[in-house]
Amino acid sequence: MNLTELTGAALFFIALWITVCYFVGFLSGWHELARAYRHAGTFVGVRWRFQSGRMRLWMGLHNILTIGINPQGLYLATFVLFRAGTPPLLIPWHDVSPQPGKFLFWKYVEFRFRQAPSVFLRLSFSLAERMRAAAGDSWPLDRGAIWPF
Repeated sequence: MNLTELTGAALFFIALWITVCYFVGFLSGWHELARAYRHAGTFVGVRWRFQSGRMRLWMGLHNILTIGINPQGLYLATFVLFRAGTPPLLIPWHDVSPQPGKFLFWKYVEFRFRQAPSVFLRLSFSLAERMRAAAGDSWPLDRGAIWPF
C-alpha cells in the first residue's frame, strides 16, 4: 500500500466510525436527551468511569459511560472516542425518575427523563445504589419509585 491508499483507508475508517457513533446516538435516544440536556461546561461531582448501561432498542453502551452525580443532577458522558453524536449531558434531578426492575437474575434501575419520555437508561442496581448514596438528599425518590426491591 502506498501513502495515498493508506490515507484513503484511514479517512474511510474515521468516517465510518463517526457515522456509527451518530447512528448509535440516534437509535439509543441520546440525541433526544441532548436536545434538552446537553452539557457544555465542566462537570464537578462524583464520577464512575467505564460503566455499562442499556438504552432504548436494547442499545448496549458497554464500558464507555461516565456516570456523574452532583446536587444539580445526573451527568452522562461517553468515552471520548465515542463522543461523536453523544455529547455530555447533565439532567436535573427534577427530570429524573429512577425505578428498580429485574430481568431474570439481573437487578437494574431504569431511569426515565421528563423531557425525553421515550428514552430510558438501565444501569446495574449496584451502580445505582452507589449513585443514590452519593446523591444523598438530591436523589429523586418522590416519583413513585419503590426503593429498594
